[in-house]
Amino acid sequence: MKRRVAVFDFDGTLTNKDTLLAFIKFSCGKIYLYRGLILYSPILILMRLGLFPNWRAKEKFFSFFFKGTPYDQFKKEGELFAEEIEKFSNKKMVSLLVSHIGKGDKVYVISASIEEWVRPWCSQIGDISVLGTKIEVDGRGLLTGRFLTRNCYGQEKVNRLLAEEPDRRDYNLYAYGDSRGDKEMIAFADYGTLITK
Repeated sequence: MKRRVAVFDFDGTLTNKDTLLAFIKFSCGKIYLYRGLILYSPILILMRLGLFPNWRAKEKFFSFFFKGTPYDQFKKEGELFAEEIEKFSNKKMVSLLVSHIGKGDKVYVISASIEEWVRPWCSQIGDISVLGTKIEVDGRGLLTGRFLTRNCYGQEKVNRLLAEEPDRRDYNLYAYGDSRGDKEMIAFADYGTLITK
């Protein structure tokens, strides 16, 4: 019998909305969020049109809010944000995730979101491995505003899974996602499910 591995997207799959904007609002306030959205709207529009790299737009946007933030403070905000995520979690998909854990499957949440606010919420649910976008911290313990890894989106999700589970013949893969950033993983899976709203 092959092992079973289940991969879940986070934003829009286990939650009902994008957590980057929700986290910025939670940690920086609504007014500062709107200020950043207005300032970076040209880049965000170009990104939506496919004329500006997704990862670069996200990094610039993230840097505006968090460059220079002490890592310990940022990590603490991520831990506190876990309770906020619970308010807009997708109960049906969370139940499915819990059922995979209950069956003894190896469960991953692979997300373009930053690990520091995905992992605390996942740790409340059960034994889940989190693979997300990693952030750079300088020698003084401050966020540089840059990412250490590629934005965990599209093919990068498959790459990150294979780094952890390289022998594809060893397991049956279940994958769940809701957006174009999940299509490569869903196509790669033995049993892929695109969540429709």
